[in-house]
Amino acid sequence: MTTTVTPLARTVTDSWVVAKRNLIKIKRVPEVLIFVLVSPLMFVLLFAYVFGGAIDPGGGVNYREFLVAGIFVQTVVFGATFTGAGLAEDMQKGIIDRFRSLPMARSAVLIGRTFSDIAYNVLSIVVMALTGLLVGWRIRGSALDAVAGFALLLLFSYAFSWVMAWVGLLVPSVEVINNASFIVIMPLTFISNAFVPIDSFPTGLRVVAEWNPVSTATQAVRELFGNTGGAPVPDAWSMQNPAAYTLLWVVLILAIFIPLSIRQYRRAAG
Repeated sequence: MTTTVTPLARTVTDSWVVAKRNLIKIKRVPEVLIFVLVSPLMFVLLFAYVFGGAIDPGGGVNYREFLVAGIFVQTVVFGATFTGAGLAEDMQKGIIDRFRSLPMARSAVLIGRTFSDIAYNVLSIVVMALTGLLVGWRIRGSALDAVAGFALLLLFSYAFSWVMAWVGLLVPSVEVINNASFIVIMPLTFISNAFVPIDSFPTGLRVVAEWNPVSTATQAVRELFGNTGGAPVPDAWSMQNPAAYTLLWVVLILAIFIPLSIRQYRRAAG
């Protein structure tokens, strides 16, 4: 009797194999893991102790509680660059060509890559949460809201992983990926409410910050963690409904960049 494997089952199985391969790489290249863990630790300590005394978020909110949500969002967005860098490295080393020679689903390489990078972000979030607790951050909301906050962070990072997957296949050079991602992600995170309240921004910049998905993701996580206190919230719809607006961005990014990444994979590997 012959067992028929459906395309969906094959894609899931192949994606898991690729994801497992990427996770095993952590053992072989522990330096990558060290960077993933140390980087968010440094950001939390730097902003909490160096800039914390000079910034007042208002509303009686402790700056360290205000800060941690922004560091969470910044770190998971930067973590998405591992997807692009990993794919670019596989392209350079010819590993993608080996995958193409195997009887496996074409989308499995990208799905496995993006899912394995969730593990990096989980580790980063754990390290940041523990560091935040040490510097005075606390979750003031319910346990369910806290779980929703962490889930939103991982979903947001997963969407950005597909953006970087497309970039990594479009420009298959690790050096270019790292430089390009820094140029784009750095202003995206700093022109937001991740580190300072946006009510002090000039008018034009404030409007950009209010509709920046990094700002709304940060605001949504702050609300779910109960770290907003009495701080005023801008009147923009995006900031009044941060979770809904962030989820709209997640859906939009996935709808655009999953097909683009799969198409670019077929072209680049061809």
